[in-house]
Amino acid sequence: MKKAGILGGGQLGRMLLQEAANYAVITHILEKDIDCPAAHLCHHFTQGDITTFEDVYNFGKNLDVITIEIENVNTEALEKLEKEGVTIIPKPSVLKVLQNKIQQKEFYKNNGITSSEFAITYNKKEIDQHKSLFPAVHKAALGGYDGRGVQILQDASDADKGFDNPAILEKLVDIKQEISIIVAVSTTGEIKIYPPVEMIFDPLLNLLSHQIFPAVLSNTILWKAEALALNLVKAFNSPGIFAIEFFIDKQDNVLVNETAPRVHNSGHQTIEASYSSQFDMLWRIMLNYPLGNTESIMPAAMVNIIGEEGFSGPAFYRGIEEVLSMDNVFVHLYGKKTTHPGRKMGHVTILSNEKQELIHKCNQIKRTIFAESK
Repeated sequence: MKKAGILGGGQLGRMLLQEAANYAVITHILEKDIDCPAAHLCHHFTQGDITTFEDVYNFGKNLDVITIEIENVNTEALEKLEKEGVTIIPKPSVLKVLQNKIQQKEFYKNNGITSSEFAITYNKKEIDQHKSLFPAVHKAALGGYDGRGVQILQDASDADKGFDNPAILEKLVDIKQEISIIVAVSTTGEIKIYPPVEMIFDPLLNLLSHQIFPAVLSNTILWKAEALALNLVKAFNSPGIFAIEFFIDKQDNVLVNETAPRVHNSGHQTIEASYSSQFDMLWRIMLNYPLGNTESIMPAAMVNIIGEEGFSGPAFYRGIEEVLSMDNVFVHLYGKKTTHPGRKMGHVTILSNEKQELIHKCNQIKRTIFAESK
């Protein structure tokens, strides 16, 4: 059996391992936290730092294939492992581009991928040099995740709210919709696209609140988004799962926002709503099997369970019994022992052929289940 490694042991690693049970594969996890969500589901757990060369190299040198559940990994170790014959999905070359938001935006520009207008800044003082971009979004080049490392600047007087290290200053898009398209690319270059999902964000936490799948789009916008997604993954020239997030502005322009080279929050509903989930698809890619069927079984919605304000400590899920009693509702808890405000603790998927029922149940679930501390 193939030996497969996952760098990171959070909820994405957990859901990958849940799907791995359907395949003949020996699974390995590298993670600092021995109590991480994925620790008890793998065959072999290694405690270590996914950002250090030594830990990543030693973890991977006896494996057949390695993937990631977060971009912030040591690419130098992965490059060495790749040269020594270990299959890395996605390729380290793609990770190096997407780890850094400056390089990511320049990659879009150089490959003709439509994105929002931007400038590069290296300190707060440089923000004032780009007044034409205001109102703008300032994004730290490194380390941003789940809303962190992002700051909205209305005008130059907000410069102090920005980042005093390398960052991109993006012109704020007048957004009509935000969507995500997940694309699967096999080791032989076969490509399959999932239907787009519409994402609705929490304006305070800057985190995904809930999403509707598939997104309701005109054919023109759908074709534009799919064409951009295909052109982008072809430019990456790498196997893997790619979650491409788009802005659709009030003039129906379609702009690539960001890309994640891995399974992604915007694809969680595929577990119940698609014939082949994003997690199943990644195992097919890693094990060199044919790609699965990306068609929807039926429409779905997904709600994130996020740690409540004012609660930090051992996790407790108030209202979970009521949610579990609802028809066509599926609860996924991530096994995190502690909660804190804004932390992703789980998600709930809803299936229905009626969009209004999906939206109604989304709102009902958000009012019912809460991640609190005991």
